[in-house]
Amino acid sequence: MLDETLSAARINGEIVVWESDRLAFERLQQRMARRGAGAAEGSRQWPAHYVAFDLVHAGKDLTGWPYARRRSALEALFTDRGLGAPLTLCPSTTDPTVADQWLGWTAAGLEGLCFKRLDEPYRPVRSWRKYKVRATTEAIVGAVSGSLVLPRTVLLGRYDAAGYLQYAGRSTTLSQAASRALAERLSPAPLAHPWTGWTFSAGWGTSRSLEAHLVRPDVVMEIAVDVARDSAGRWRHPVRPHRVRTDIEAPQVPLFGE
Repeated sequence: MLDETLSAARINGEIVVWESDRLAFERLQQRMARRGAGAAEGSRQWPAHYVAFDLVHAGKDLTGWPYARRRSALEALFTDRGLGAPLTLCPSTTDPTVADQWLGWTAAGLEGLCFKRLDEPYRPVRSWRKYKVRATTEAIVGAVSGSLVLPRTVLLGRYDAAGYLQYAGRSTTLSQAASRALAERLSPAPLAHPWTGWTFSAGWGTSRSLEAHLVRPDVVMEIAVDVARDSAGRWRHPVRPHRVRTDIEAPQVPLFGE
């Protein structure tokens, strides 16, 4: 049972689900969509943790305290009460070398780092900054939204080790210049396109299907991606298109999951 002090605490944090040595956002989404017996089964199948990163109330309002003092109080709360799983204290540091080492945790699904001023009180609006790990890479254009004449976004793929074109993710909206440059190189999909009959979601949290037009998968695009992937290996966030790579053939693109 929680004692009176802990039950009165208000802790800022984030719920996460850990699966196969990585953070699995899609499992959390599936749990949130379940009710009744399904919710109970989801909690057993994909147990969640609450990662605490700020303390805003502990018997009294702490929002006026600077972050450094709130952080000390949060650490003391975990230590004094012997708190453990499913509660987890988010690591924190002021050492740039340690922070740089944390950026190597991308294989576990860490998207980046958040920064807060040590002297800043708690604010109801976002005042902190986030640094997201991004990499420049290539993928194959397998379909587009909009039209072949004026593509709006691109649906990207990569071949797996067996030679099958796997869907890897979708881009943000193309600029007008990028849309025109891509349209010049697109051609209608052959009858044997590997994505024939597939449906694509219009976005996270929606059941709407995206109207996508399949194209011949021979155009390579340079993109910027972050490290967040779902359990299938797809990029969870929209990728940022840079340019069409006319100097790279589709077989030269990294394999799916790399």
